Amino acid sequence: MGPRVSAMLLPVVLALVWSVSAQAPAPTEVRIACGTKEKYQTPERLWDKDWGYTGGSVGNLTAEKQRDSDFTHLRYWTMTDGPNNCYNITVPNGHYVFRFFFSFGQADNSNREPQFDVSLEGTLAYSLKPAWSNTDDTSYADSLLFVDDGTATACFHSTGHGNPAVVTIEILQLYEDAYDLGFGHWNHHYLLNAMSRVSCGAGKDAYGTTLGADPWGGDRYWSRDVYKYEGDNIATVETTQPIRNVNIRPQFYPEAIYQGATITKFGGSVSYAFPIEPSQNYSIWLHFAEIGDLGITAPGQRVFDVLYNDEVLFPDVDIYALAGGPNAAVVLNKTLLVDGKALTLKFKPKVGDILVCAIEVYQVVEREFPTKASDVWALKALKYPMGIPPRMGWIGDPCVPQEHPWDGIACRLDYGQKSRLITGLELQNEGLRGILTNDISQLVYLDHINLNDNSISGPIPASIGNLNSLTRLDLANNKFNGTIPEALGRLDKLTELYLQNNELTGRVPATLAAGPVRGASFNFVGNPDLCGIPGLKACKRLSAGAIFGIIIGVLLGSGFLVLCGVVVWKRRENIARAHKIMSPPKAPYAAARTSAIEKNVQLSRYTSFEEKV
Repeated sequence: MGPRVSAMLLPVVLALVWSVSAQAPAPTEVRIACGTKEKYQTPERLWDKDWGYTGGSVGNLTAEKQRDSDFTHLRYWTMTDGPNNCYNITVPNGHYVFRFFFSFGQADNSNREPQFDVSLEGTLAYSLKPAWSNTDDTSYADSLLFVDDGTATACFHSTGHGNPAVVTIEILQLYEDAYDLGFGHWNHHYLLNAMSRVSCGAGKDAYGTTLGADPWGGDRYWSRDVYKYEGDNIATVETTQPIRNVNIRPQFYPEAIYQGATITKFGGSVSYAFPIEPSQNYSIWLHFAEIGDLGITAPGQRVFDVLYNDEVLFPDVDIYALAGGPNAAVVLNKTLLVDGKALTLKFKPKVGDILVCAIEVYQVVEREFPTKASDVWALKALKYPMGIPPRMGWIGDPCVPQEHPWDGIACRLDYGQKSRLITGLELQNEGLRGILTNDISQLVYLDHINLNDNSISGPIPASIGNLNSLTRLDLANNKFNGTIPEALGRLDKLTELYLQNNELTGRVPATLAAGPVRGASFNFVGNPDLCGIPGLKACKRLSAGAIFGIIIGVLLGSGFLVLCGVVVWKRRENIARAHKIMSPPKAPYAAARTSAIEKNVQLSRYTSFEEKV
């Protein structure tokens, strides 16, 4: 069966003819030597100490690797730390290489190889399977992906076969448009797992910076192709001549990978086989440069086909023609769906011999939609008050990767919001001894809550009445106390309410006693101080004596208030009378004299006014 090309993953053939970019600020680089308490210096670079990122324990590294033999410590997590443990590293939003070195030792795994999973930004990236530690290719892993929330998150998930362990973590910024798959903004929704990155004909393995690559290239690691090819009459070639179209955006490939090549003689072919996961999409990047020392001086002198599992992938490849001359880099790229368990690339000559400089193969993984941020924060706010234990794995993203969700959480995908929503809490019989806070009302998409058979205490949050989608609320067999919130009666979709065997008190709200939905199943028994509905004790009624006492109290209170009013009125009357008595009376002659003076003044003013007129 021939290769199938994904409808979304259209093949792209690229020739690198971009101009050199203007000087950009230095890319972000984070290198962590896991398990170290101080900065750690190796011959090639300085590593940050592993402090404040995550929990777990520190162990000595005993299984050494040729590629990185300078490290002595690692970090690991046992089941007491929980099944999910994460590094959350603050970085600017952008495109990054995530790179890891995995190993193990005596303290962490008794020198036995563990098996575990690793997720990046909520998407499962690696599953370390049996015998992964036998080769460098599987002891090291790197992926290319975007960080859009300001935090690079790498989580380690236990699978029950030993303790996850890691020696180094690197987060290295790439140019934004590097490895563009042609999806536009959807490029951010994919990660590329490096299955192989080979520098053909190279004398040694090397990091990009060692090869003189631009820092914006993400310091990618290039391994030799020795032992990775099959064919007849194969040789290698090197040149010191400068190569054009290298170390330029967006990929920033180092010149050194084009100054060496694997070639064939006498019409021979060469093949490379890469183990892969079946039924996955893979992006293939092939690198060529017509080395001038080999005597190719015109198009048509070296032409070959590139085959994928015996199907033509790139026909009639003419390096000289594609590059416009010798000593110039050319990159061909295609992304396709691979059915089998192996990806075999065969270079078959048509004119002249084969020349290939480098090969990259990436698994294209569609990223998981994350959990809605407001739901994540709400769960984190509930975690400690409720006493969620580490074994339940409430670290990272609650819903993804789907292979390792948080225990006791139900999720659903909402394509419209491009996120996963928390729809249920299923925490029955988990030994919880905390309290349930009002933060639960922030989980607005909840349709069921089951906290049955724990030891949760405190009042039932009235804010649960704001969860309009709630159909089932089971708080039975706990230690909830206080009254039942009236707000629960607003839940018109609630069909199951179980509050039995708690320490609730007072009258069952009338709206719940009637049942908001016909046929609803409600249970309130086992609360000795709860009353007001059939099956519970009757709420106490006041006796005749108590009622008479209340009436007498009201009358006495009213009489007292009236008496106080009379006293205040009489006091004011007495004060007014005293003021009147103490005021001196006006003499008659004084009053008459005052009146006469006023009349004379008025008459005088009137006469003066007439004279002026």
